[in-house]
Amino acid sequence: MKLLRYGPPGQEKPGLLDRDGNIRDLSGVVRDIDGTALAPAELARLRALDPANLPPVSGAPRLGPCVGGVSKIVAIGLNYRQHAQETGAAIPTEPIFFMKAPSSICGPNDDVIIPKSSQKTDYEVELGIVIGSLARYVERADARRHIAGYCVVNDVSEREFQIERLGQWTKGKSADTFCPIGPWLVTADEVPDPGSLALWTEVNGERRQNSNTGDLIFGVDHIVSYVSQFMTLLPGDVIPTGTPSGVGLGFKPPRFLKPGDRVRLSVEGLGEQNQRMVAYSR
Repeated sequence: MKLLRYGPPGQEKPGLLDRDGNIRDLSGVVRDIDGTALAPAELARLRALDPANLPPVSGAPRLGPCVGGVSKIVAIGLNYRQHAQETGAAIPTEPIFFMKAPSSICGPNDDVIIPKSSQKTDYEVELGIVIGSLARYVERADARRHIAGYCVVNDVSEREFQIERLGQWTKGKSADTFCPIGPWLVTADEVPDPGSLALWTEVNGERRQNSNTGDLIFGVDHIVSYVSQFMTLLPGDVIPTGTPSGVGLGFKPPRFLKPGDRVRLSVEGLGEQNQRMVAYSR
């Protein structure tokens, strides 16, 4: 299944994308696409529905973040071999993770706001894991049982804030609109091998990232198990799993984003995001 949320910011309704690419309204079935709806029993109930019996949604509504009510975003850093190499970092011996503020979440095609005083805003296409059931001290062999599905994440980053401003990476990762997620959540049964998915980013039509999750240092099972040793993962939590090489920081000289730039990114089978970069103006 492809689950989504549509409508104006803060007023999104739950929906489902049918096989013909049409949005079907799920408002009469679930309150939202959130942790409650992502429980295994609830997903089984949704899977049993005939989309043809659900109300069609007309027009082309805005797509919101594909998961609502996210309690936390736990992002994995330096998790692609070639990306670690392009930044000059050593290959990690265990997963590096950091937090992104839930207030950074936005829709997959919303404008991304370059923060006030930013000179080094960057893009990062990532495979996102969405948790479906509470995960605490999970064994690696059991990790998939706790995954509801997967989505595209753009882990937008401000490199000066992240690297040069004396603090944890969270400082450069949590500005408003720095976490577009979606367009939809694809349930885990439709992604049998998350370790073999193509993913890419284009900036103004130029392909900059072009890789495969086969280059991940730590795979999906390892990540869920590892993070659950340090904190309880709740249904609806999102784990971006790291970005491949080709980020703006990796070019010589670096190629950071500026107002007016257009960013397009995708993970195989999970849909596509399209964003316009805009200057902070409040």
